[in-house]
Amino acid sequence: MSSLNYHNLKIEKLQKTVESMSAKAINNFLIRDAVTNDISEIVKLDAQNTGLEKNEYWKAAFDRFGNGNGGFFLVAESDQHFCGYILGEIRAWEFGSPPCGWVFAIGVHNDAREMGIGSKLFKSICQHFQQVGIEKVRTMLARSDHLNMSFFRSQGMRGGPFIQLEINVSE
Repeated sequence: MSSLNYHNLKIEKLQKTVESMSAKAINNFLIRDAVTNDISEIVKLDAQNTGLEKNEYWKAAFDRFGNGNGGFFLVAESDQHFCGYILGEIRAWEFGSPPCGWVFAIGVHNDAREMGIGSKLFKSICQHFQQVGIEKVRTMLARSDHLNMSFFRSQGMRGGPFIQLEINVSE
């Protein structure tokens, strides 16, 4: 099946599902700064993807990064309907690392995946970082998170120069 036919089938599926009406007309989606009214949709999408409803986390994230000071909180919408988000910040000088962008949350509605929304969100946040002088963008994932690992690798990301270490302090 050609990629065009596959894309059209995905759009047909997307337009037929009630929950995904938020992502109809997927060819015409917009990436914009998140606003307060987006928080409930972000909470719902994150809960769909993680199984946890984290209202307070997302409210605090919006309060911290929704203003563009040191971070970026972007959403994707189609016909004013929410279909995804990405969140990142600028971190500097941990263990000698020069300032860089960190992407620490991304979510796309299940029925809108493989339509380029995640790629557009990622490209947009990278452009935001670049506009403020950031040259590198990083993220951190669980080794078992194959979905996000595949996504970020498809964006050109590879292993970086740092190694994450941890200890269990509850023992």
